[in-house]
Amino acid sequence: MLRFGSVNRIVISLFCLLLIANYWLPIPVYLYGIAAFTWFAFTVFGSFFIQWNYHLTSHHKNHKIEENKVAITFDDGPHPEFTPQVLGLLEKYNAKATFFCIGNEVEKYQSIVSTILEKGHTIGNHTYSHTRNFGFLSTEKVKQELEDTNSLVKAIFNKSMCLYRPAFGVTNPRIKEAVKDLNLTSIGWSVRSLDTTKRPKNMVVRRITKNLKKGDIILLHDTSAKSVAVLEQLLLFLQQKKMQSIPVNKLLDIVAYE
Repeated sequence: MLRFGSVNRIVISLFCLLLIANYWLPIPVYLYGIAAFTWFAFTVFGSFFIQWNYHLTSHHKNHKIEENKVAITFDDGPHPEFTPQVLGLLEKYNAKATFFCIGNEVEKYQSIVSTILEKGHTIGNHTYSHTRNFGFLSTEKVKQELEDTNSLVKAIFNKSMCLYRPAFGVTNPRIKEAVKDLNLTSIGWSVRSLDTTKRPKNMVVRRITKNLKKGDIILLHDTSAKSVAVLEQLLLFLQQKKMQSIPVNKLLDIVAYE
């Protein structure tokens, strides 16, 4: 898979070749345009498709795992109504999960995060504000968002989180630098449920379960009644297939806290 650095080198080399060739042959302007558009397209798609690892290397799955296990992950919580329902279902089906929490929600619903930890689940960093323009923030502002959440969790729960789930799955060179400076591990997914879209519950469940394999990392959200209903159907499916959900750090054999 091409990376940001390699694409830059290829496009720069192409521009140089075109400029050199222009000494002997008239090079049509549109060829420069094609090169520039190619760079732009790769950079835009690479920023939004986290599985490309275009800017930042993330962990998306562990298909080498021997056991019949997957990792269910939740983004955007904790939510005062739906996260407790999620926790109840996970306990009912003896499943463990990973919750990528937004810092300002942690601050508001500390007791829910306490319950997440008490039940044996893992928590990770999902920025402090989850602002929609996160992909446009400077490196320093990205670092501040991540540091604020980590510091908050450390102060309240005495946990130094190592796991990070990019907001909206967006990555870029500034986010890469911030993650590297803070020594965080980026966690992606191999199965995106799209549970926050207008797709009906049954369609979302089919999307998750159709080609589910051991070692997959599933992206859900603990922020709506539909997602809770999807989770229950997923847990029933896993039970029937004798599959177990474990925290993502255990699936990947990495550390969740320093």
